[in-house]
Amino acid sequence: MIRLCTICARAGSKGVTNKNIRELSGKPLIAHSITQARSCGLFSAIAVSSDSDDILQIAGDWGVDYLIKRPPELATDQAPKLPAIKHCLLEAEKLSGRTYDIIVDLDATSPLRTPDDIREAVRLLEENKVSNVVTGTPARRSPYFNMVEINENGTVVLSKPPPNPVFRRQDALKCYDMNASIYVWKRDTLIANDTVFLKDTQLYVMPPERSVDIDSELDFEFVRLLMEKRGPHYDK
Repeated sequence: MIRLCTICARAGSKGVTNKNIRELSGKPLIAHSITQARSCGLFSAIAVSSDSDDILQIAGDWGVDYLIKRPPELATDQAPKLPAIKHCLLEAEKLSGRTYDIIVDLDATSPLRTPDDIREAVRLLEENKVSNVVTGTPARRSPYFNMVEINENGTVVLSKPPPNPVFRRQDALKCYDMNASIYVWKRDTLIANDTVFLKDTQLYVMPPERSVDIDSELDFEFVRLLMEKRGPHYDK
C-alpha cells in the first residue's frame, strides 16, 4: 500500500488566533501532527495544505514532503474540509508522479493522538477492507437519555426517543462524539464522495484524553496541561 498523509491548516481562526502555528509544548501546533505522521512509519509522503505562506514555511521547516497552496475558495469559514483534502491529494500526486492507495488526514487542531492511534485506524481500514474510517470518543451526553430539543411550541423532548424507556444513561444505546482527529480513506472513495458517512464507514474509538479538538483558548490551555502531564515523548 502506498499511503499519503494530508494535514490541512487554514490561516483564519476565530476562536484562537494563528492557532496552527502557535507554540504548544515547545513547537508549533501543526508540528505535532507532522511529528506523529512521521513517527508512525506508515507514509510514503506527508503533504500540508494551507492558504498561509507562514504555515507552509513552518511545515517545510519540519520536513514535510509537499507544500500545497490552497485556493482561496477552499479556505473560507464556510468551505467544507473534504474538497481541501481532495485538492491536497491531487496536487501531491502531480508533484510526486504517483497514485496513492490510502489517504490519512490528520487534523492539525487535534494534537493529542498518538502514532499508535494512526496505525490502528489505518489497520482497521486495511484489515476490514472498508471504504473509510473516522475517529471518535464515547459521548458524555446521550440523545436517548439527556440530550433534548425545544419544539416550536416551547416544549422539551428527547433528541432521539428510544424504542424502550431508558432510566439510566448507561443503559442507553452507545453514542460517540466525532473527535475530528483522524480520517482514513481508500483513494477512490475519497475522490468519489462528498460525505464521510458511507454504508461501510467504521469507527476507531479513542479515549477522551486523546480526543480534544482545539477550538477555543480554553481548549488550547487544556491541551497544554495534558501534554505537560504526558511528558515530551508522547508523540513518538
